[in-house]
Amino acid sequence: MARYTGPKSKIARKFGQAIFGDDKSFEKRNYPPGQHGNTRRRGKKSEYAIQLMEKQKAKYTYGILEKQFRNMFDKATRSSGITGEVLLQLCESRLDNVVYRMGIAPTRSSARQLVSHRHITVNGGILNIPSYQVKVGDVIGVREKSKSLAVVTNSLGASNAVYEWMTFNNETKVGTYVSIPQRIQIPETINEQFIVELYSK
Repeated sequence: MARYTGPKSKIARKFGQAIFGDDKSFEKRNYPPGQHGNTRRRGKKSEYAIQLMEKQKAKYTYGILEKQFRNMFDKATRSSGITGEVLLQLCESRLDNVVYRMGIAPTRSSARQLVSHRHITVNGGILNIPSYQVKVGDVIGVREKSKSLAVVTNSLGASNAVYEWMTFNNETKVGTYVSIPQRIQIPETINEQFIVELYSK
């Protein structure tokens, strides 16, 4: 399974946001990476550079590579509704992201690993495809044998985020994808319009 395995703190510093979650290295040096650090004078970015950076930020945030992201954009373009909003909704409805949002895993990468290693069920059956598009009404849970995993119990113990478009029961470790999130409900600071403009060139 292809995924980004490079240095995450450097990427977070590039965007000026801790897009991979809590990061002590980012907290210490929250300026762009490079030899001259925050003393380097940076010129005004071009329109293309801004659009490209926004697309890269979205890809790294959700852990999606270029080809897959482009396919999702094409799907969003064919759908009814605002293209940029639909694109983010497709990203949010990926199984690995839903597992992360429910608090079953502390990060999206660990959520992807839980799914790949067959610890997650969808509608009662084991599903090991992180990119699976969860549908409204789908029931996502932790496999019975995996409910005592340290990564799951620790994550659920530390998680206090509540999202209106899904429910989760900490006792049974089962949740439901209730509805497709509206743009205002998605907490990511991504300007999806820049991505639409970039791909529309």
